[in-house]
Amino acid sequence: MPTLRMPDRPDLEQLRRQARALQRAARAGEPEALARIARDHPGPVADEADLRLSSAQLVVAREYGFASWPRLVRYVQTIAEHEWDTGLATAPVADPAGEFCRLACLSYGRDDGPERWARARDLLARHPDLTAGSIWAAAAAADPDRVRALLPGRSQEPGGPLRWRPLFYLVYSRFDTGIAEERVLATARLLLDAGADPDDGYLFDGLPSPFTLLTGVFGHGELGRHRQPPHPHWRALGRLLLDAGADPNDAQTLYNRMFEPDDSHLELLFEYGLGTGDGGPWRRRIETLPPPGQALRTLLRWAVEHRQAARVRLLVAHGVDFRTPFIADGPAWSPGDGRTAVEIATLNGDGEIAGILIAAGAEPPAPDPVDDFIAAAFRADAATVRSTAAATVAEARRRRPGLIVWAAARAGTATVELLAEMGFDVNAYGRTDAPVEMPWETALHHAAGNGLTDLARTLLALGADPALRDHRFDATPLDWARHFGRSATAALLEPGPD
Repeated sequence: MPTLRMPDRPDLEQLRRQARALQRAARAGEPEALARIARDHPGPVADEADLRLSSAQLVVAREYGFASWPRLVRYVQTIAEHEWDTGLATAPVADPAGEFCRLACLSYGRDDGPERWARARDLLARHPDLTAGSIWAAAAAADPDRVRALLPGRSQEPGGPLRWRPLFYLVYSRFDTGIAEERVLATARLLLDAGADPDDGYLFDGLPSPFTLLTGVFGHGELGRHRQPPHPHWRALGRLLLDAGADPNDAQTLYNRMFEPDDSHLELLFEYGLGTGDGGPWRRRIETLPPPGQALRTLLRWAVEHRQAARVRLLVAHGVDFRTPFIADGPAWSPGDGRTAVEIATLNGDGEIAGILIAAGAEPPAPDPVDDFIAAAFRADAATVRSTAAATVAEARRRRPGLIVWAAARAGTATVELLAEMGFDVNAYGRTDAPVEMPWETALHHAAGNGLTDLARTLLALGADPALRDHRFDATPLDWARHFGRSATAALLEPGPD
């Protein structure tokens, strides 16, 4: 397991300096350096006082999660070769063809959305010939005739304002939801037949998870379907890329699409071998990417935690490991607490998913008084909650001080009221997207930002403090309500007249 976090945009010379510093420290007998060597060097070191640079480099590589220094070097070179600077999408371009490309495409920036794409449509309407001299604009417009005229020898040529290759502009284009499917597919076939790579991708600001062509096809992400929709013809275009050899194990797609319960993308990817193979060319380039089976276990955990029963059924039906406890292969924000999928479902009071997993062969969880108490609270089983021993309740508060935040997001008002009655702090900080103890926001922030007026009113009645600020954006619940346009909760939280 890595013990150091790789910096964004890693610099090879800086890593070499780290290795030389370790070499000098070890030769000087510094205890911390000697401990690092003892922990991460795979074999005995003959004499730390004469430590070779190659040995220090190996230790540094292993601290970052790589088996060898050459593999670390290859990773840094891969980042440099495939990095995409998101700032390119925010810089206006004077040339109409370039500006059309910039506005037409999903960029996974904060201004993605219909307003941006409407500006692209207007620009093309005012300059209908802007695609005549730019293969990148012609691809973004899905204009097969102009792509064909511009194509010879250019299918792999990066260009345009985003420095993408032509097929990327086609796949990430969102400016016209009514564009004909045949135009899109004809343009894609032209580029693929001319040598475009169906596994093409870029590393978003140098981060190690590639945004591939398939990522663009399937869309979605943290800003939601409205602002980051799938391609209008995602199914046919995705199938075309998969038939051309795109590897179905697209980790960024799994992440971007996990927030909503729609599984249509998974059904298509499973048809082409999702979860099998070695992870494709991107995992060969970046060995820190999870293997296919591990990526699907991460998705399974999310589905169990977020009550996505249909997705759990689908993953189990395709052989995803649901029996092994989540330890080192959980989500990045939660390396795993040793629970199995059925234990997590039971803890969340989700009898449906627990039943699915037990029917498939999962071992029912052993009784645990604290877990049983939390599960009862999430089922809003007031009688069981109120009859729980005081020592058990106190232990539950100790283990899960931010539980009321998770309950506000996943269980609702009745559970929040029960937990508050049992002494859980209504002003505790926690996360609403994962059942882990990280002090992000309060339950009132969640209610305000999601327009949950009844929950917000209940929390205020229980003593929630509307003046508290979250620990990520330094904003109050009212700020959240205003930011997300939640007029009802904003009105509830507005300070009254003196």
